[in-house]
Amino acid sequence: MFEVLPQLPADPILGLSTAFKADTNPAKIDLGVGVYKDENGRTPILNSVIKAQQILLQKEDSKTYITPQGVQGFIDGMLQLLLGNSHPALLADRISAVQAPGGCGALRILAELIKRSNGETTVWVSDPTWANHIPLIGNAGLKIETYPYFDKAAAGINFEGMISALKQVKKGDVVLLHACCHNPTGADLTNEQWQQVLEAAKEREFIPFVDIAYLGFGDGLEEDSYGLRLLCENLPEVLVAASCSKNFGLYRERVGLAAIVTQSADQRKIVQSQIQAIARGIYSMPPSYGGALVDIILHDDALKAEWQNEVSEMRTRMQSLRALLVSKLQEKGASKDFSFINEQKGMFSFLCISPEQVIKMRDDFSVYFVDSSRVNIAGISTENVDYLAEALVSVL
Repeated sequence: MFEVLPQLPADPILGLSTAFKADTNPAKIDLGVGVYKDENGRTPILNSVIKAQQILLQKEDSKTYITPQGVQGFIDGMLQLLLGNSHPALLADRISAVQAPGGCGALRILAELIKRSNGETTVWVSDPTWANHIPLIGNAGLKIETYPYFDKAAAGINFEGMISALKQVKKGDVVLLHACCHNPTGADLTNEQWQQVLEAAKEREFIPFVDIAYLGFGDGLEEDSYGLRLLCENLPEVLVAASCSKNFGLYRERVGLAAIVTQSADQRKIVQSQIQAIARGIYSMPPSYGGALVDIILHDDALKAEWQNEVSEMRTRMQSLRALLVSKLQEKGASKDFSFINEQKGMFSFLCISPEQVIKMRDDFSVYFVDSSRVNIAGISTENVDYLAEALVSVL
């Protein structure tokens, strides 16, 4: 049977990790894989998570299956975190939701829901977008198109091109939007631009599909949810895929949320039955552990405050690393103005250099990041920033 299958190339990011591990250069730097790292290059367990683990260890008394939709406290807590306690869609009981195995699981569940609703739907994604959006959505059998988003030459959002394209999207199509900390560019919409996206959605009657994987890493937990809340408050239907990998540091626990704002409470019940059936057909029953930890943190005032402080510390550190890199590049005489890095947000930045220069960074200096020039800002440290800046200046 399997002799007919061709061998596939390694995933670009995972392949970089393998090459990095094999590299013997003591000065090597990994800016590829999108995980938060501290000054020592470690991905720490948050103190709030450690305390929640201890609480869960004491109170958990069974390993039987949980409910099909997941840990209800997790779902309730996440919806309130994303939308606020008094959001109209929450108060009207218009939101269906399930706990999903990571943000990836949430994206796939929602893609399957779109397919069930209308298999002819086109999903529009930004150019560029996170590479895994394509297989997660496309493998559900949906057609994918792109809309302009980022201009590498100008090192900024091509909003005119974006909004022009969105005004051509046909009724019933789905538009995937990054709520904050755009992956891979780090370039985010302003509040005024979100308002224009909302007006385009109303005019064209397309359905927003909001991916929110980095809440709190841009400007703050409240600020980063602005666009999501605006759309959910003013549109009859919105799809939401959320991840707890980054802001809770629960990467390996695979904790995500798939949510749908529906037109009515009656419609919510129908959609809830559908997404639970989709989940049942993919992985049967949801995991409990990671969701239970988030539930504990979000419903304990002291732990929630500690977690909020930890998110703030991670965000502030990444912002300071941006400023440090820009300063070092100027200090070492870079021929290119990299000040745009300070305007980008979250974990990632586009350096806006060519694929050939990216390869040269890898081959000559053992600095690893993907060919698009996306770098993980959290992979920079005070120890490696001089070497990184010198390598970039040399390649330029």
